[in-house]
Amino acid sequence: MRILIVDDEEVALNSVKRLLKWRGIRSVEVCGNGKGAITRIRETDFDIVLLDLLMPEVDGLQVLEATKPYRPHTEFIIFTAIDDIPTTVKAVRLGAYDYLVKPVDNDLLFLSIKRAYEHRGLLIGLSVAAQENKKEVPEAFGEIITKSPQMLSLLSYAQVMAASGNPIMITGESGTGKELVARGIHQAGPTPKGPFIAVNVSAIPATMFESQFFGHTKGAFTGADAPHQGYFEQADGGTLFLDEIGELPIALQAKLLRVLEEKSFYPLGAAKPIWVDVRVVSASNINLNNACQEGTFRLDLYYRLKSAHIHLPPLAERSGDVPLLAKHFLKKSSAQYKKDVQGFTPEGMELLNSKNYPGNVRELAQIVENAVLVADTNFISPQHLGMTQPALSPFTRQLCTSKENDEAHLAFVLTNTNGDKNRAAQTMGITLRQLQRKIAAMKKNPRWEAIMRDI
Repeated sequence: MRILIVDDEEVALNSVKRLLKWRGIRSVEVCGNGKGAITRIRETDFDIVLLDLLMPEVDGLQVLEATKPYRPHTEFIIFTAIDDIPTTVKAVRLGAYDYLVKPVDNDLLFLSIKRAYEHRGLLIGLSVAAQENKKEVPEAFGEIITKSPQMLSLLSYAQVMAASGNPIMITGESGTGKELVARGIHQAGPTPKGPFIAVNVSAIPATMFESQFFGHTKGAFTGADAPHQGYFEQADGGTLFLDEIGELPIALQAKLLRVLEEKSFYPLGAAKPIWVDVRVVSASNINLNNACQEGTFRLDLYYRLKSAHIHLPPLAERSGDVPLLAKHFLKKSSAQYKKDVQGFTPEGMELLNSKNYPGNVRELAQIVENAVLVADTNFISPQHLGMTQPALSPFTRQLCTSKENDEAHLAFVLTNTNGDKNRAAQTMGITLRQLQRKIAAMKKNPRWEAIMRDI
């Protein structure tokens, strides 16, 4: 058993460490602050983290929220000097296994550690059993192409959490496969034969929100010539997937929260409520925790949607998945366009492996599809990929290879799509609205014009 103790009080750290070693637990590490704990937990696969709640700068709940999605099999036991029910509920929703009030009874602590370790073993055992059955990816998530250990671990965790029927929040960059995971959660959940209704929240005008989500009766408003069944009623007995939930205007969030709490709503023009049994899975590529702090997203709605949290890694962190995905998309595109393209040249595959993908899996799929369309041979080479590097200045070349700065990548895509924003957004694997935001933000960079001229 490998345990990390996180506490800003050195006396408490050393006391718990000595106690654990006295009970025979040899591998015990300590950390004196929340910020350092986040780094340690993300880098190391601890079995259990004993986490103090009240710490300066970064507290225990912030540590839990920042690390549990990356380490779904690590169990967290929270220590606190305050017995506060709302905080306990919040910790459990963030993924804590247990919540103990100081001073903690030694026997109670070891009982909690024992049970947490057994629970971790159960989750890992499910993953191992799946591998022993030669199912690298759980059956419900069969549409997802991966051999990345991190992704396989996340999918195993998602399958376990799906069985509860509780709301699940999926986060990750655009193009990482959030809807595919949501569909897998639906299939692994208690109502796989029910409907799966996917809704892009950002595409619904605020004035149409109630009509689209709750429906309306005939004559409810001008133009309502027939009754309309809203998304919640359509999803009754199944799953409602709310993509880009962070784009929902703050004024409408209270209405969504009320339906989630009461499980009923009034269609526009109706005198009686409709009761529904709907499992909600939501997704966002923006940091909703920051949005809550900024006042643009309701904290109570955030925790209502986030009974469990799954964070999908970018493609750059999915070891070995680029060749696997590239071959899958090549086979699919070759069949779609009736072309005899059999594979990639070594140089072509090397180029695909060396590229950063801001648009993640969606961007890779678009690149391969375009390559198949223009291919005049049986194998895809660099010239078919349209990814040969132009003569750039050292400054722009550095930007092109930096994950933190994508000004040059954006400029390159805009240049090669002749300024067509729809095509540029599709190439980058993001929505048109997201592209427009990127352009607006990057125009503030004083070197933006120089980058455009350089490319």
